[in-house]
Amino acid sequence: MEIIKNFVVFEGLDGSGTTTQLNLLENSLNHSSNHSSLKAPPVYKTYEPTDGIIGRIIRSALRKEAEMTAETIALLFAADRQEHLYGPEGILERCKRGELVLSDRYFPSSLVYQGISCGRELPARLNQDFPGPELILFLDINPEIAQERISGRVQKEIFEYLDFQIKARELYKEILAKLGSQGVRVEIIDAAPAPEEVAGKVWDAVKKMPIFLT
Repeated sequence: MEIIKNFVVFEGLDGSGTTTQLNLLENSLNHSSNHSSLKAPPVYKTYEPTDGIIGRIIRSALRKEAEMTAETIALLFAADRQEHLYGPEGILERCKRGELVLSDRYFPSSLVYQGISCGRELPARLNQDFPGPELILFLDINPEIAQERISGRVQKEIFEYLDFQIKARELYKEILAKLGSQGVRVEIIDAAPAPEEVAGKVWDAVKKMPIFLT
């Protein structure tokens, strides 16, 4: 598998804290005095679905504002990812010029979420040619704890229920093991402790990347 250097992806169940940990890492890196012994690269934070036209359509479907088949959602995710990766000022362009790109989700989410909702064949085919990130940080958590964390959300998305999340955790383990065998560095981090403790483990994993050592 082709690997994109300088590309970090946060993955996990809904409620695992991917957005929280990405924001904490970005904030820490932008205050380079926190890591004065290491080179501080330019940092770019992003997420999937994106805030582009296709990403906004996906979000409307996830919020149940637009009714779509699971297959249509899988196709839209792949189209959004294509632009996210290869479009102007996209992930690939930024990584090649030496930026550290941090993304809240990437194609492993599609292989898991769409893999459960519409079967594995279509998501696997749609995502088979996308390059892997240099590092995946999987925030592992008991699905019941994750559900408690998101119980107060005013509007839940279509995948935010316990039975689905239990299946998602098991499929994540399978897919991440495969990606690890294909050259992607995968770090599994216990996401149950307080955010600050988890953030320390995230930094321990990220600081080993070559971008900090050159």
